[in-house]
Amino acid sequence: MLLSQLPNGTRAFVSEVFASSGDVGEATLRRLGELGFIEGEPVQLLRRGPGGREPLAVQVGETLFALRLLEADCIKVRLAETCDI
Repeated sequence: MLLSQLPNGTRAFVSEVFASSGDVGEATLRRLGELGFIEGEPVQLLRRGPGGREPLAVQVGETLFALRLLEADCIKVRLAETCDI
């Protein structure tokens, strides 16, 4: 499942960061990793912007970020309920 597909308030863990389209470059993927979106890191989609779109308010670890849909589509997650915590 992609981070952008999570319902508001859902907790998950990062399973992979990848280029979801040709519009995503290596710099974007590197930036996401530097922000803390790395395999195994806990994330939570807190809320969406106006009309349920962007930006997405996402907490990774203890830090809150605003992501564009393009960026959130690059982050595969697994739901916290399906993981051993």
